[in-house]
Amino acid sequence: MNTKHTPFFLTCRAESAAVRARSVLSVRTPRFIAAVIALCVIGIVQPPDVQGAAVNYTDKLGRNVVVEAPVKRAIIFSTYEMIPALGIWDQVVAVGRHAYQNDLMRAVRPDIAQEYVSAGSGMDINIEAVLKAKPDIVITWSIKPELVRYLEQRGLNVAAVHPESIEELHEAIRFHGVAFGREARARQVIAESKRMFSGIVEKTGAVPPELRKKVLWLSSKPTTVAGGSAMYDDLIKAIGAVNPAAAYGQRYVGVSMERILAWNPDVIFIWGNAKYGVDDVLSNPQWRHVKAVKSGRVYKAPEWSTLSPRAAATALVMAWQVYPEKFSAAGVKNELDVFHRRVFGVPYTGVGKSPVQ
Repeated sequence: MNTKHTPFFLTCRAESAAVRARSVLSVRTPRFIAAVIALCVIGIVQPPDVQGAAVNYTDKLGRNVVVEAPVKRAIIFSTYEMIPALGIWDQVVAVGRHAYQNDLMRAVRPDIAQEYVSAGSGMDINIEAVLKAKPDIVITWSIKPELVRYLEQRGLNVAAVHPESIEELHEAIRFHGVAFGREARARQVIAESKRMFSGIVEKTGAVPPELRKKVLWLSSKPTTVAGGSAMYDDLIKAIGAVNPAAAYGQRYVGVSMERILAWNPDVIFIWGNAKYGVDDVLSNPQWRHVKAVKSGRVYKAPEWSTLSPRAAATALVMAWQVYPEKFSAAGVKNELDVFHRRVFGVPYTGVGKSPVQ
């Protein structure tokens, strides 16, 4: 099961920013309110909320990380979709190379490869590029603790950020907001995420336990599945379904084909970045007796990061595919468009290939 912890606290906070924000929002002129909303959506014109505040953060590896806010020079390997969400482009000096191929990052910043240095990835760091960038903080994955130690040994301030639940994701957004001086914007992004999840629950929450669909999430290999401590387990729960592999405490676990046949899932999702696809599962004779295969309910998930506010968008797509009788394709597409515009400042139709036709 997920281990909950309090990820961070501020040792110094500028409360006056929140007071000023409430004063601004008290103005009722429609034109003024529309202007404020527009500025908040793009998230790039707000001054930092916090000046000179020491932020303490307990990262995914249980390490206490201290950073002076607002961060001015960051390298982000893992949570780079927070950059457009919070409008912190000017406070980032390098990104992981996967950001160059990311559909959202390219939609928001078409010239990202020319504008931002690649420091490798969280799996194979380009230490020369990292040191040359002189970052205030490096935000990376937690799945290779040895690389975190390697960077620390070279005098770098490193935070391992890898949310594995919706709650942890919202805490990660808060941390980025506080660390980068975008706390008010982070609250808006979290509110949009919660609004999306609440909308899903409104439609699926009344499904009786005995009618909830069994949903299996396949990872890099068809027999590697999401266990009870993975973000995908939390997303399956959030959409009103059941993960038959939840009893396994690991993030991912290898299982036998016999175990999958015993689970007999109603719906199967394949990780969006997996090297295999729907046809590989449907055409494999070993899978022919699985209910999801017999009914053709095997889906390739979108290639969207779940270390990002887009986890909420992924959940909506999953909910629609698991309970199609409760959602319309047009409604889902419209909701995704509203979400992308409010959180990232771009229309959903302008971001890569749509799983909702």
